[in-house]
Amino acid sequence: MKSLIVAFPQNILDALEIASKSNIRTANKSFKNVVLCGLGGSGIGAKIVANWIQDEINVPVVCLNEYTLPAFVDEHSLVIGSSYSGNTEETTLSMLEAKKRGSHIVGITSGGQLSVFCQENDYDCILVPGGNPPRSALAFSLVQLLHILSVHGLIERKSLEDMKSAVGLLNSKIASIHEIGKSLAEHLYQKVGILYAETKYEAVAVRARQQFNENSKYLCWHHVIPEMNHNELVGWTGGDKRFAPVFFVTADQHPRNSKRFEITQKAVENKCGTSFTLTAKGASFIERSLYLTHVVDWASFYLCEMNGADIIDIEIIDYLKGELAKF
Repeated sequence: MKSLIVAFPQNILDALEIASKSNIRTANKSFKNVVLCGLGGSGIGAKIVANWIQDEINVPVVCLNEYTLPAFVDEHSLVIGSSYSGNTEETTLSMLEAKKRGSHIVGITSGGQLSVFCQENDYDCILVPGGNPPRSALAFSLVQLLHILSVHGLIERKSLEDMKSAVGLLNSKIASIHEIGKSLAEHLYQKVGILYAETKYEAVAVRARQQFNENSKYLCWHHVIPEMNHNELVGWTGGDKRFAPVFFVTADQHPRNSKRFEITQKAVENKCGTSFTLTAKGASFIERSLYLTHVVDWASFYLCEMNGADIIDIEIIDYLKGELAKF
């Protein structure tokens, strides 16, 4: 896993190369909505991309982490299935339903059933390198999703240029990324982590939670500002030093949210004693998101070491799949 985290910037470049060689066909119709299907390490890329493009794309984008499709999905829907293994049962069933409804389908996978499904039905499918934990393949899903959306004229190519620029940022900041990651791991160690981000960066916070869950074998939760100011903040009445809040701060925050962050951070520190400010670096939304993501990836690695855990182990998920296979 350490080598896979190291490879993240290079994965972005590799993914851009794959995108440049793909043969995605443009549709001969316009779309009324976009549906991104995927779960876990395959699905988080969709959430992040949906956040990135929300101020650019002029049709609704929905991320699905479920077996079924909403009623509005029809022949005017672009449905993208992202399954790293190609065998995610929820995504497989969603794709079958999308076929019945006549949707325009594109797949992103390393192989498996999704690849076969796309080939048999003459759907476009981008193949990415396989054989690793899905959580380590984030760069490939991010780039291919942006590429597919740009080919269909739903977003500009600039997002892909920002992905490439982010590689330079990550490589230039790697020493401080390690340092901050270690400090974050120390902040969370033997406490309950609570991750707070602005709504537009919620997917980055979700990715962070997932990485701590899977890599560090560590339970935590996340919430967003301003929504948490209307409910969870009251819960801090019972807060104490068991909790380790982390605030994801970015240069593009809404001015009112910046003030909310300031007030909220002081309020929770009065209960838990200390908090951690993780400040994003980067000139674009994408650069800032990937910087935060890479810091957390390393923090999850260091926290795993501190916990004495097996970073690769997913025994409990394998158990779940084994039990489901009996039905």
